[in-house]
Amino acid sequence: MDAFEDRARANQLKLQADLKSHYDFIVCGSGSSGSVVARRLAEPPGVSVLLLEAGGSDDVPAVMNPLLWPTNLGTERDWGFHGVPNPRLNGRALPLSMGKVLGGGSSINASAWSRGHRNDWDYFAQQTDDAAWGYESVLAIYRRIEDWQGTPDPRRRGTGGLVHVEPAQDPNPIAPAMLEGARSVGIPTFDDQNGEMMEGDGGCAIANLRIRDGKRQSIFRTYVHPLMDRPNLTVLTQALVTRITFAGKRATGVEFVFDGRVHRIGAAREVVLSLGAMHTPKVLMQSGIGDQADLGPLGIEMVQHAPGVGRNFQDHIMVAGCLWEYETPLPPRNSLVEATFFWKSDASLDTPDLQPFQIEAPYVNAETARLNPPAGCWSIGPGLVRPRSHGRIRLTGPDPMDPLEIDANTLGDPADLKALLTCIELCREIGNSAALRPFVKREVMPGGLRGAALEHFVRDAIVTYFHQACTARMGLDEMSVVDGRLRVHGIDNLRIADGSVMPRVTTGNTMAPCVVIGERAAELLKATHGL
Repeated sequence: MDAFEDRARANQLKLQADLKSHYDFIVCGSGSSGSVVARRLAEPPGVSVLLLEAGGSDDVPAVMNPLLWPTNLGTERDWGFHGVPNPRLNGRALPLSMGKVLGGGSSINASAWSRGHRNDWDYFAQQTDDAAWGYESVLAIYRRIEDWQGTPDPRRRGTGGLVHVEPAQDPNPIAPAMLEGARSVGIPTFDDQNGEMMEGDGGCAIANLRIRDGKRQSIFRTYVHPLMDRPNLTVLTQALVTRITFAGKRATGVEFVFDGRVHRIGAAREVVLSLGAMHTPKVLMQSGIGDQADLGPLGIEMVQHAPGVGRNFQDHIMVAGCLWEYETPLPPRNSLVEATFFWKSDASLDTPDLQPFQIEAPYVNAETARLNPPAGCWSIGPGLVRPRSHGRIRLTGPDPMDPLEIDANTLGDPADLKALLTCIELCREIGNSAALRPFVKREVMPGGLRGAALEHFVRDAIVTYFHQACTARMGLDEMSVVDGRLRVHGIDNLRIADGSVMPRVTTGNTMAPCVVIGERAAELLKATHGL
């Protein structure tokens, strides 16, 4: 392996020192979609690919050791976005972390692999009038790319693919106890969180994780890193994409800041934006693709009126403040998260809207930390994964360095608070169940809070689940930004492949669906260009 590392490093230094004026494809962003697109396009040796990443190296212990993922938040590997102050969160400006490093979110997340619910994918197909986005089609992609290490399920799970996925190995005893606790309150348990469980009403399972031999398996490390010794794939870090260049309505390349100066490089075939739900709409708007009413006053020259850019922002939220003190503290294992469940806050819903994770540490935010929980705590994070509240992203100025205005509109729909309160009571019931009693000295929070006091606590305790999405959604109506082939409406040679294209945020952690979006984009690009 050392010989490969030396060869890859020398190759990339050479390629970076001799940047070309044009590449066949430019992929912007090395996260869970961009890494997939870059690898698939670079597999044919005659195709030149430039992969641009604003962050730096992932070769640091805080990335490689999955237990250390929280230590990346607030560092140079985090974009450190904040929402606007929100009166429904007691005036808080919600921190909105996103990965700024090779691998994007897949390098700083909790390694959970959640495929999304059957109904999510069928909704994508309906919105695009394209069956290739439907569940059965996506299931075939998952089977092809996965190397599943858990209970065999030939209909739903694949083996031998690039993507190593395993149920949490040798879990902390508290994780199987949570499954028993869930069963005691009427939630069925399953061997696999991504099999039959995500085709129905939900259930509880040991988590699927992207960890192998105790080491994080980011999407960048799985897809791109093995090809970094190839002469046709250039990976450029610390390269901030600022604009797309055009000839009329045809994308011709990108502008980016690297090594202290602005570079412009052409794409002979296509540009692919995989910058995530914040920067993909930002770059579109800075390039003149957005709502004319917003961009005109900023002096940005219009290329394409696209009023949906930056709208439909969706995110999963969680309550950082449901804690129990251990009877006898146990060290966390894997990535701190080893058990999860999906359930409905209302039985009439067609898809589970709740997804808590058990977290083997005190999971708090700045507000709930003031209550001084003991260090020897474990948590269940009540999570809402089918939010009804939608937000919006706007530019604050024409300069690429001007900050974004992010109105996440968290709790904008009262139904979201109601669902979260239901989820908290369910998590408390499980945490206080007989199955978990051996691990509980006392419930630390929220304890006996009720009514207005509990609501106030929740507004203080809400955090992002780090699943921002939907700001450049797929569809056929005038508010959609891309079609089912991920092409930006009205523009040639420009596609988007990341979580921003989701018509609605998927049910569960978003890394796995973003990989599927990357695989679909690569299939479409290869078909278009005969690769």
